[in-house]
Amino acid sequence: MRLSDDVLLDLMTRFQTEMVKGLGRDTNPTAAVKMLPTFVRSIPDGSEKGDFLALDLGGSKFRVLKVKVSEDGKQNVQMESQFYPTPKEIIHGNATELFDYVADCLEDFMENKNIKHKKLPIGFTFSFPCKQAKLDEGVLLSWTKHFKARGVQETDVVSSLRNALRKHKDVHADVLALVNDTVGTMMTCGYDDQRCEVGVIIGTGTNACYMEEMSHIDLVEGDEGRMCINTEWGAFGDDGSLEDIRTEFDREIDLGSINPGKQLFEKMISGLYLGELVRLILLKMAKEGLLFNGEIATALRTKGKIETKHVAAMEKYKEGLSNTKEILMELGLFPSEEDCVAVQHVSTIVSFRSANLCAAALAAILTRLRENKKLMRLRTTVGMDGTLYKTHPQYAKRLHKVVRRLVPNCDVRFLLSESGSGKGAAMVTAVAYRLASQRKQIDEILASFKLSKENLREVKTKMRAELEYGLKKETQPNATVKMLPTYVCGTPDGTEKGKFLSLDLGGTNFRVLLVKIRSGRRKSVRMYNKIFAIPLEIMQGTGEELFDHIVQCIADFLEYMGIKGARLPLGFTFSFPCRQASIDKGTLVGWTKGFKATDCEGEDVVDMLREAIKRRNEFDLDIVAVVNDTVGTMMTCGYEDPNCEIGLIAGTGSNVCYMEDMKNIEVVEGNEGKMCINTEWGGFGDNGCIDNIRTKYDKEVDEGSLNPGKQRYEKMTSGMYLGEIVRQILIDLTKHGLLFRGQISETLRTRGIFETKFLSQIESDRLALLQVRRILQQLGLDSTCDDSIIVKEVCGAVSRRAAQLCGAGLAAVVEKKRENRGVEHLKITVGVDGTLYKLHPHFSRILREMVKELAPQCDVTFMLSEDGSGKGAALITAVAKRLHSIGEN
Repeated sequence: MRLSDDVLLDLMTRFQTEMVKGLGRDTNPTAAVKMLPTFVRSIPDGSEKGDFLALDLGGSKFRVLKVKVSEDGKQNVQMESQFYPTPKEIIHGNATELFDYVADCLEDFMENKNIKHKKLPIGFTFSFPCKQAKLDEGVLLSWTKHFKARGVQETDVVSSLRNALRKHKDVHADVLALVNDTVGTMMTCGYDDQRCEVGVIIGTGTNACYMEEMSHIDLVEGDEGRMCINTEWGAFGDDGSLEDIRTEFDREIDLGSINPGKQLFEKMISGLYLGELVRLILLKMAKEGLLFNGEIATALRTKGKIETKHVAAMEKYKEGLSNTKEILMELGLFPSEEDCVAVQHVSTIVSFRSANLCAAALAAILTRLRENKKLMRLRTTVGMDGTLYKTHPQYAKRLHKVVRRLVPNCDVRFLLSESGSGKGAAMVTAVAYRLASQRKQIDEILASFKLSKENLREVKTKMRAELEYGLKKETQPNATVKMLPTYVCGTPDGTEKGKFLSLDLGGTNFRVLLVKIRSGRRKSVRMYNKIFAIPLEIMQGTGEELFDHIVQCIADFLEYMGIKGARLPLGFTFSFPCRQASIDKGTLVGWTKGFKATDCEGEDVVDMLREAIKRRNEFDLDIVAVVNDTVGTMMTCGYEDPNCEIGLIAGTGSNVCYMEDMKNIEVVEGNEGKMCINTEWGGFGDNGCIDNIRTKYDKEVDEGSLNPGKQRYEKMTSGMYLGEIVRQILIDLTKHGLLFRGQISETLRTRGIFETKFLSQIESDRLALLQVRRILQQLGLDSTCDDSIIVKEVCGAVSRRAAQLCGAGLAAVVEKKRENRGVEHLKITVGVDGTLYKLHPHFSRILREMVKELAPQCDVTFMLSEDGSGKGAALITAVAKRLHSIGEN
C-alpha cells in the first residue's frame, strides 16, 4: 500500500488518459471515468441575488435549505436549513416512495419557515452519477454509496421530483438546476474566491469536478466558453487499469460491497471503506499471529465494526495511541502496547494511501487546466469538502503536500467549503438565474443589430432609388449618393503598354509606384513601390502642407528609383469624394476617413498637386488621371477579367463604382458608350432614409466623429467605425453590469481604442476564448471567460450587420446593371479590395450570401484585387492614353 512518487506520476498519466477518453464522443461509451457534462457554464461573479431553495440528497441525511443571496455592495449569503433522516426502507425502496419522501420533507420545511406561498427556484443536489442534457435534467446512471432505490436508474430524477411536487398543490417551487455535490462544493467556494475552478469531495464517497474548455467536450454542442465536468473519478480502474496497485484487501472489500466491480478507485479512498480496509488487514495479521497473540475477537470478524471515524481517532496527534487502545478494548480486544503501535501504523498506511491516490488524480486535473490555458505556471483554487477531509487529523495536510510535490508548476490554494453542497446548489441556481436575466438583457441590446429580410430588401430598394436621384440633373444636387462621373470611359483591353507613375492617397499611408505594363501574348504588369506615412498633423494641417509632403515623398521615390529626370504619365488615386469635369480634374467634395486638411474642399486636387510640384521645381510630371480607389480596384480586376464592371471597397471606408450607360448620366453630355460612376455610397442615409435601422450606438459614433451627420451608411459598414460601435455597446453592457463586473475602465472610455482589427481577431474561428481574453487584456480590459463570450457575440452582431448592409447596397447596383442590359439573367464580376473584406473571417461570406439572396437573377463573381488601387491608377492612365491617341487619330 506504500506508493512511491514514480507510481503516483504514472497514475497521473493514466488518469489524464482516462479524462481524454471520457471527453471523446467515440471513446466515452467505453471509458471508466465518465467525465459528465453538468451544463454549469459559469462560476459566481458576486452579482447574484435572490431567494432560493436547495435540496441535498446523497449523504447519510437529507437536507432542505433556504438560501438568501444579497449583493448590495458586499456579497452575503444567509442560510436556514433542516436535516431529515434517510430511512433504509426509503433509500432501498422504490422511485415513487423516494421522491414522495423528498417532496414531503420540502413541504414540511416550507410550512415551518412560512414560505409556502412564495414561488422559489430550487437547486437539487443529487450526489450520484447522472447524464445531463441540460441544467434541469439528469438521468441516473447508477447508484453509489448505500443507495439502492428501485426504478430510478436510467430515469430523469428531475421529472420524478417534479411529479412528486405536483401532488402538493400548495407548494409553488420549480427545479431550475440539478447539481452534483462536487459541483456544489466548487460553486460554494467559487462565490468566495473567483479563482476556484475545481471541486473535490473526500467523504463517504469521493469525486472531483473542474471547468473544462467547451471545445474539448465532444459530448456537447458548441465551442464557446467552459463547462463544469463532473469526472465521477470514483470509477477510475473499473476497466482493470489499476489492477497492479489493488491489494487482496481491496478485492475482498469489492466482493462484499453492494456494487462489485464498480467504483474501484472510490473503494480505495473514501470514508465508506477505509475502516473496513483496516479491519481486513488487522484480521489477517491476527490470523498470522502478528497481533493480539493470535486471538481473533468476534468484532474483528464482523463487517463494519471498525469505522472511518475510528481510523481518524487513532491517528490523532498525541492522543492517537490512547485512542487506539480505547477503541480496541471497546471491540473486545486486549491489546499490548506493541499491538496499539501496529494498529495505529496500519491506519496511517491506509489513510495515507487514500490521500496519495486522491493527490495523483487531482494533480492530473490541475495539469490539464494549466495546459488548457497554455500557462507555464497555474494559479488556482480547489474547493474541498467531505467528512474524511474535514475530520481526519492528518488527511488535508498530507494531500496538500503530495499535490504540491507532483505539480510544482501549480500554485494551489485549498479552500474548505464551509456550508457544503446545499449552498452550492443554491449558487448554481442563482448563477443560472443571473445568466438567464443577463441573456435577456444582452439579447435586447443586440436585437437592434439584427436586420430582418424585410429591412434588407428595404435598404436595397432605397439604395436603388438614391442611385437614380444621383444620376438625374434635377435631383442630383440634393441626392445623398452623389454618383460622381469619373470620365473613365473604358476598361483595359490588353493592348495597354508603357511606364507609368502612380500615387495612392486614401488612408494614413501614402504610396508611390512605378508600374511597367507589357501588352501582347505575354502581357504583364510589374510594380515597384514605396510606402510613406502621413502624420496626423499633416492630415489635419493645411492643404499646402499636405501636398508639399506628397511631393517630398514623390521626390524621395524618384531618387530611390533613379528616374528623377524622366517625364512619366501619372495616375493619382485620390480616395475621397471628388466632382470631376474631366479625367484629369477633380474637385474635392469633402474629406472623409479622418482627413481634415484646410483650404482643400471645393478645390481641384490635380491643380494643388501641380502647384506643389512647381514649388519644388525639381521635376515635371504629366498628370493624366485622377482616380478614386474604388475605380482603381475595378480597373485592376478588369485587366484580368473583362467581365469586371463593378468595383467595391470594404475597408477603412466603404464605396462602390460601376460602368453606367452614358444615356443614363444626365449630368454629363453625350449618350454614346459607358462611363464609370463613383457612387460615393457612404453618404447613403444622410437624408434620414435609413434612420429606422440606425441604433443609438450608431448615433453616438456619428456625433463623436469628425463629420457628424455625414457618411451615415459608411459609419455602419466600414472598418473605421465598427470597432468604435463595439466600444459603445461594451460601455453600455458594462453600465448594465453585464460585462467586466460593471467596472468601466479608463481604457474603455478611450475613443478609438477598440480597432476593427480586434473584431477580425476576436471573431476568428481558430481563436480559443483564452486568446480572446488575451486581446482584451492587451486593451487593459480584465475579462472573465463569460465576458469574452459576450464580447465575441457583440463583435459578431456588429460585423454581420455591416456585411449584410453592404450586400444589400451591392444587390441594388447589380440589379441596376441587369436592367441596364435588359437581360433576364446577368453574369458579372465585382472587383473587391479593402481590409475588412480581406481580413475579417466572416465579412466576405455574409456579403456574398446577401447579394445572392437579394439579387437572385444575377450570377456575381467576386474577384479580389491583389495589387490594389495603385496598379488601377496606372491602368486608367494607360487606358486614357490609348483612348486619347485613338481620338487624335
